[in-house]
Amino acid sequence: MFADQHVETLGGAQVSMRLQRRFLERAGHTVTVVAPRRHGARAAINPDDPGYLDVPSIPVTADREYGFSWPGRRADALIDRGMQARPAVDLVHVQADFWAGFLGYRFAARHGLPAVHTMHNHVDAGLAANTPTPGAVLWALNAWRRVALRGLPGGAVRGWDAWAHLRGLAIGAAAVTAPSSHFARRLERHGVFDPVDVVWNGIDDELLDAVLADVPAERRPGPPRFVWLGRMSPEKRLLPFLEAVAEAGVTCEVEVIGGGAQLAPARRLVARRGLEHTVRFAGRMPYEQVLHRLADADALVQTSIGFETQGMTPFEAASLGTPSVVSDPDIAAELGAGVWRADSPADEPGRVRGLAAALRRAAADIEAGTAPLPDPGIGAEFRQSSRTAAMLAIYDRVVSPAR
Repeated sequence: MFADQHVETLGGAQVSMRLQRRFLERAGHTVTVVAPRRHGARAAINPDDPGYLDVPSIPVTADREYGFSWPGRRADALIDRGMQARPAVDLVHVQADFWAGFLGYRFAARHGLPAVHTMHNHVDAGLAANTPTPGAVLWALNAWRRVALRGLPGGAVRGWDAWAHLRGLAIGAAAVTAPSSHFARRLERHGVFDPVDVVWNGIDDELLDAVLADVPAERRPGPPRFVWLGRMSPEKRLLPFLEAVAEAGVTCEVEVIGGGAQLAPARRLVARRGLEHTVRFAGRMPYEQVLHRLADADALVQTSIGFETQGMTPFEAASLGTPSVVSDPDIAAELGAGVWRADSPADEPGRVRGLAAALRRAAADIEAGTAPLPDPGIGAEFRQSSRTAAMLAIYDRVVSPAR
């Protein structure tokens, strides 16, 4: 497996890959994860794990959490040497869209191996939300791809937008998977790959069972309890959510779990709008504790729009029997039941009003005991055991013709 960031760093894709590796190894497979070497505090987590093949990197964030590796010949040679001590490789699984994606396809081509690509990243929306000049970044990214994959099919794909970049990667794949139906169909519409297999990211079976065993039979008394969970960055829309809480004007409890650059502005907004007795910032917490908070909540609130390739938190909540207030219509459609849909017009003030109205409906239903129930099938399909079985079927499909 090739990852743009080490899987012991923070992030949904990293959590998913750690879980994938564990369940694949439990099924008898050998997994090697190739990723940038870690820096800072997280470098001490499992430093001698033989399943990790670290590529030299430089830190790219102030907290040294994330790193960048140059996809050149030195990295190629290091990977080849590292793999010599491991069992022969049958398949390359690229779960990266940048430098490690280039390294993965180069490795597959050098060794005549089939590649599967899981596209975790909505590159177009991500760059638009996090860079001041996304057009220039995309131009540079496509130029870099053509150089890094020169001599391979991906180096010949033209175009300057995000979809051209993804097409240039996927042309080297025997199969492409996406973690949601809506993102799979978007990839197909833009000519990235067709058909794209849908394989949700999953949740640890044993952990889910342990949390479910602690869920009380009756709701804990009190006002409606909402949980917002995620990275505090603009695309996650924490600040509009807090504005919607203020506009909704309902008596409720709101717990905000996570951290990030918008924590200070969020605290200021809460003070300015007089929400100190409504909103509590819980900070980052261990994953198992997060699941317990989701199970205890009356509703999760999902607020990003058009950014998520799956949106893990509503699926985690649904697996625990907790419904969601959802801003993204694609995610709401994927969940099906157990959802209060917020109107999401093009303008941000309209989106805030739509979310406030959905919060009012949710609070009224919770107080009346008529909250919608999530689809029970999600709890079964979201388990990692079922996700691993689905991925193994794809692996078998692409490996068999190569043998």
